[in-house]
This record gives sequence, structure tokens and C-alpha cells, in this order.
Amino acid sequence: MVNKKRLTKTIQKLISLDSQNPPGNEEKIAGFVSSYLKTLGLKTKTYAFSDKRVNVVAVLKGSKSNRSLLLTPHLDTVPAGKNWKLDPFNAKIIGDKIYGLGATDCKGNLASGMEAISSIVEDGIKLDYDLVFAATADEESGSSLGLIPLLERGILKADAAVVLDADEFEIIITQKGLVHLKVYIKGRKAHGAYPWLGINAIDIAARIIVDLKEQRIDYKKNKYLRPPTINVGTISGGDKVNVVSDWCEFELDFRFLPGESQKEILSSLRKIISKYTRNFKIEVQWIQAPYNIESGHPLVKGLVSAMRDLKISPHISGLEGATVITFFKLKNIPAVATGFGTQKCAHIADEYACLSSLYKGAQVLVSFLNSYKFN
Repeated sequence: MVNKKRLTKTIQKLISLDSQNPPGNEEKIAGFVSSYLKTLGLKTKTYAFSDKRVNVVAVLKGSKSNRSLLLTPHLDTVPAGKNWKLDPFNAKIIGDKIYGLGATDCKGNLASGMEAISSIVEDGIKLDYDLVFAATADEESGSSLGLIPLLERGILKADAAVVLDADEFEIIITQKGLVHLKVYIKGRKAHGAYPWLGINAIDIAARIIVDLKEQRIDYKKNKYLRPPTINVGTISGGDKVNVVSDWCEFELDFRFLPGESQKEILSSLRKIISKYTRNFKIEVQWIQAPYNIESGHPLVKGLVSAMRDLKISPHISGLEGATVITFFKLKNIPAVATGFGTQKCAHIADEYACLSSLYKGAQVLVSFLNSYKFN
């Protein structure tokens, strides 16, 4: 049976263990999670792909070992910053709210997952499948030291996955893809009093950006997501006010829908830039594919049923940002994301989560895991 007092104690401990990323050090929190799961009798191992960047993988064996389901929250948080009024590591409780760095993103979900496993073990429930629990490092900086190598090296293998990294009992079944890139424009220097003698790279960049923003994008509508977007994140160029700039660089953030191609985005960008200059370079920094799973998939139906059984209204939704669910697509592992944090609290000063939601979240997980059928 889910124990709210034990759950509260667990999240208080998790918040007290600093795992800010950067700088990145999950060693202490991973040690606590590992010890907790070992005490429950789970087969537990840790994996570090860099010094102090520790991941925890634990397995609760089921009555049939030919199938496995993965639950995965993350261990790290963003940096606290300087605007907190409360101690970000004190886990202060005021009413139903527990305050602390990571309370919503993602230590509350981590605590709910740990409590769900405690409840299952304590009640002697034998699942029909192996339950794999992976608490990962480096999610806040791209997962290159966490989930990605765990999947790529075959350490994590599962028939389905639930990412515990969402708020308010959302069930995320789709999300946008992203392309991050930098564009370099080269011009020709001249004296600022004689600009016609040079080629101003900043002027060229400005025309390109305006053209990008005004282009009409053909796309197939998605009921859970807004249209595709382009954001100019940074721009710099030139050496001095009285010199025609011979260089300019700017960074772009493209968010695109399932069914769209990153190749088409890059091809369109090159065509627009080529209208204004041939002297340019594009450096692709990061590409993450979009993701979509059918609302009728057993993962979705199972979570919806578990929430409704507990009188909770599930919210099937899409995500404008990028989470780790797309990494499972590369391994043909169906995945959804869900969670029990508080909306608009992730990455803010005085972050908090509602203890009642985390408690209900643990109950949802127990119900879902106990009744889950792969097909």
C-alpha cells in the first residue's frame, strides 16, 4: 500500500542531495536511490559514463521473464540560480506543497516511482513481467551521459517505456522534433564611411532572418501540438561601429511536427540563405526527431484506466519541447511520458510540488503496473 509518510520522507531526502547540472554530479543521489532499491530486493547496478555522473538501473523480476517494462525518471536538476527565497535543498513543507530544487522536475516523480515499487514489494505483488527502473543522469544537458548511452550500449532493453517526467497527470503521446544550428555569414570589410566598398554580413543576416520568419510553412496539423516554430536564439557580428562587418553568425531553433523532415528544414534554409549570399556555412549542433504514439496503445490505455480508477482526470497531450521519449524511437521501443509535478514550476525559483499529487501519482503507478498488458 502506498505510504504517504514514507513518500514524503523520500522526496525530502532526494531534494537535500544536490544534483545540479551543470556542473553535474549525481553520485550522492544515485547512491541513495541505489541503496533504497537494493533494500527492497531489486537487482541493482550503477553505470557512470563520466566521473561522478552516475546512473542507477534496477530490476524487479516478474513471474514471466520474457517481457519487460521500463520506468525512467532522471536524477539531475537545473542550477538553482540566485532568486530563491527558500533554501533550495531544505525541502520545506508549507501546507500541501514541498519546496525545493527538483521538487517538480524531477525528484517528485522519482520519489513517486520509488514509492510505487516499495508498495508493490511490500504487498507481495508479482508482476507478469520484469519491471526495470532507470534513474538517469544528465537529462538537463541532453542525456549524453545518461539515457542515450544506456540505450546505445544495450544496458537498457525493454518492450515498452514510461518516462516519469511530466506534470499534472499528463500522458504525453507526441512531441515536436528540434534542429539547433548556427549560420555563419562572411562579408567584406570596408571603412564605415564607405559601406558600398564592402559587403555587410550583418545586413545579409538580417535579410535572411526576416525571410525565414515570413516564409509560409506547409505542414500537417496535429491536434496536440502548435504549428512549427523558428526562434533566433543568438546573433553576433562585426568588430567596430565604423567598420563594415565582414562576419555575422546567428543560432536558430527549429521545432517541427511529426511527419516533417529535418532534411526539408535544412534544404529550405539553404535555399533562403542562397538568395542573399553564397558565402556561408551551416553548423548543425543538435537534431532530435519528433515523436508520436497512437492514443490506443496499451501504454496510453493503461495509464488512462489507472487514473480514472482513482478518480483522476487524465490529460492526453503533446509537448512543444523535447524530452527523452524520442531516444526510445531509435530503438523501436514504444514510450510515453507522464508525471505528477506542478505545472509551470519546473526550472523556477522556489520550485515546489504538491504532496497530494505525488501520493496519487504513486497510486496510479501501482495500479498501472499491476494491470499492464503488452497487447
